This record gives sequence, structure tokens and C-alpha cells, in this order.
Amino acid sequence: MEKVLPDSQLADLRRRVIEAERIVICAHVNPDGDAVGSSLAIMHWLARWGKQADILVPNRFPDFLRWMPGVQNIRTFTRHPDAARNLIRQAGLIFVADLNSPSRLRELEPEVLANPCHKVMIDHHLNPSDFCQTVVSRPEMCATSEVLCHLLDQMGELDRATRAEAACLYTGMMCDTGAFTYASSRPEVYECICRLLRLGIDKDRIYRNVFWACSPARLRLQGYMLYEKMEVMAEWHAAVLTLTCEERARFGIKQGDTEGFVNIPLTMSGMRLSVFLSEDSETAGLIKVSLRSVDDFPCDDMAARFFGGGGHRNASGGRVMCTMDEAVARVREAICSYANLLK
Repeated sequence: MEKVLPDSQLADLRRRVIEAERIVICAHVNPDGDAVGSSLAIMHWLARWGKQADILVPNRFPDFLRWMPGVQNIRTFTRHPDAARNLIRQAGLIFVADLNSPSRLRELEPEVLANPCHKVMIDHHLNPSDFCQTVVSRPEMCATSEVLCHLLDQMGELDRATRAEAACLYTGMMCDTGAFTYASSRPEVYECICRLLRLGIDKDRIYRNVFWACSPARLRLQGYMLYEKMEVMAEWHAAVLTLTCEERARFGIKQGDTEGFVNIPLTMSGMRLSVFLSEDSETAGLIKVSLRSVDDFPCDDMAARFFGGGGHRNASGGRVMCTMDEAVARVREAICSYANLLK
């Protein structure tokens, strides 16, 4: 296991947790398995220390994560804006999980930045901003949940973790690696998994809870998109999926129902890049862009250059203000500019 924080900062973090009376944990907009898993794991860790912490997320998280231990303690800003603001204002210590910039907090950002209390970032994205005083950032790690595993181990707390805590950590790692099919070749990933298994998690049940829990609407939409809405650019070993707001309404899609769709084209032989374009249901003219790749194709570079985004080498995202046709044209332009890496 790796040391992720200098000893002096670790001692300071321990002291601040012990002294804090009100603690808040915030995760990024459109929370995924790693954001929810790492936030819940922090909450469970703090509970073992006799500390109650509130978890806040900007908006709804996918239904397939609602089985997770402690999930009933998560509050969404969209449903409880006044309560969320008050909790942040009263906090004496704030953790932010699975994000490298306050902009990823969306509506929570102004309150978090306005509170002068000590802030702790636990994350695995590149280029962390400086709005937190304690930064535990390891971009080489597969998930924020893995970073947290190493932090807990460094504190001598990992082997004391509860089964619920371990399940949250494993879920975060599993979700951010496509069930350990990408960004998960470091031996340390499996050292963490071994430690979590010894704590009694049922990894097979966790897999079923996440990946075998889709709604009929999701299955129908998936079939429709693969047959009607997938463009395969065989010459460049790439594919593009598109989804409009009208199609969301037609199939009765909820938040999280399209999770993982961007990965499906990569199951075709020889595919190296998949792009998923989705009209935003809240902001007219906004297209959300998800990119996934295999091997060494730089999704993060493409996302930054063409879609105002970023992320990881094999998993990135961005946003563009344009029509769907214009977004598809921009994807084609991007793919052509990387032809030497895709062919």
C-alpha cells in the first residue's frame, strides 16, 4: 500500500477530524459510483470515530446505487437547497470527494467557497485546483475510492473498516474501472481489493447490484440506440452514439439510466474510441460529451481540445453549446485530427 499524504499533514488531518463538531462531505454533479462510494466510505470512517457527517450532492444519483449502505444519508441540493446551504454554512470541516475543481460542485460551489473552514480534497483527477487546504490527489490511481483505501491504510484504519465501509470502497473502484476492465492494471488495485475481501464484502453481489439492476426502459433504450443511433467509423476504429431529449422522454429515462452506454461500442472488435453525445435535459442547446478509449488513446487530450473538458486517459468528458448535428460534426473533426492514433 502507498503513502498518499506526508506524515505531518496526516497528523493535522487526524487532529482536525477529532476537533470538528460539524462535518460535511460534498461530491460532484451527476454523482457516479466512485463519487457516491467514496463519500459514503468517508462517512462510515468518521462514524467509527464518533463523528456524524452529512453528505451533499448537487443532483440525483443513479437508482442502481441506492442499495449502498448509508445511502439514505445523502441529500441532494435539487431537493433540499435550503438545508444543504445551511449544513455547509455551519460546517467546521468540509471534505470534497472525487472532484478536482469547485466548479464540479455546481450549486454547492458558492457556499463551499464562502465557508472559511478547513477543506480536504480526496481525488484522482489531474490538475487539482487550490481551493482546499489538504489535498490527497493521486491521478495514477483508478478511483478516488482507491485513494481513500490507501489513506485509511496509512492512518491504520483500513483493517478496522466495517463491511459497509469496505463495500462502498469496492463499489467506487469497480464503477470507475468498468468492473476492472480498464485503468486497473496496477498491482496496488488488487492489493486494495484483497484487503476489502478480508473485511467480508460480497463482490459478486455488489456486481449484480450495480450492473444487473437496470430498468426495462434502460434495456429498451439500449437496443434502440445500438440499432438506430450508433454511427461506426470503421476506418478510424471509432463509434458515436447520440441521444436527444425527445428520446429520453419517449423511453421514460431517469438519471443514471444511460450510465455505461458509452462503453458498449468498445466491445466491437478493433474499436479504440467511443463517444456518447447527449442533449442536456435542463439547459437548452447544451450537449454533454462522454469519451472512452482503450490502450493509450488520449481521451483527456481530445476532451480538452474539442469539448472544453478533460478527465482521464481512457475516460473523459466535456460540454458544448450547439445543435446535435454540429456536435456530431465536431466529433468527426476530432476523430480525423487523431487519425494517426486511431488507425
